[in-house]
Amino acid sequence: MKAASVSEIKKELNTHSQKELLEICLRLSKFKKENKELLTYLLYEASDESSYISGVKEEITEQFKLINTSSYYFIKKSTRKILRNTKKYIRYSKKKETEVDLLIYFCAQLKNMNPPMERSTALHNIFLRQIESIKKTISTLHEDLQYDFGAELHEITK
Repeated sequence: MKAASVSEIKKELNTHSQKELLEICLRLSKFKKENKELLTYLLYEASDESSYISGVKEEITEQFKLINTSSYYFIKKSTRKILRNTKKYIRYSKKKETEVDLLIYFCAQLKNMNPPMERSTALHNIFLRQIESIKKTISTLHEDLQYDFGAELHEITK
């Protein structure tokens, strides 16, 4: 089966009643965990972005505490998983400020991790790639936010 394009789906959704749309959303939420997480964000957390960000930060902190530090291989795998989850939460929000805030927090956690990430080339490269991504995103924000996030970024890169 070939999936329809977004524009085709949008046109088709416009032809359905509110009750039918509700049934479609509920059915969609049963298939994948990510669909359910996105619906949860849109329905409950999108109105209060700051509490959403703090909740994601708490989750990032917990995930960093659970990392198996017996070897850099396990640290790297766990760090990539945490980054993947962080990017997923960023996609739910679609806000550049949220993206920068969460990635800066991720990088700060990575930098403060014990054993130090500088001893692993792979971890250091993950850190540097995220710093470049943050810089690129900061450049698209309002000047005041650029200054604030730039100062935070400077703190973790020194």
